[in-house]
Amino acid sequence: MLRFLFLIPIALFLIWIIYLKTHGYSLDDGKKGFIKILVISVGIAATYFVLTLLF
Repeated sequence: MLRFLFLIPIALFLIWIIYLKTHGYSLDDGKKGFIKILVISVGIAATYFVLTLLF
């Protein structure tokens, strides 16, 4: 499970890029979305890291 953890942000970034392109927005317009995806992904990774230390 942990070895596929890097796929979460990649998939979310790709989905966000596709959404922006299909709705006529530029990548610069979606900057807040990219930041949110990055923060959420770091949070998930940190949670898994802490859980692996505890167990």
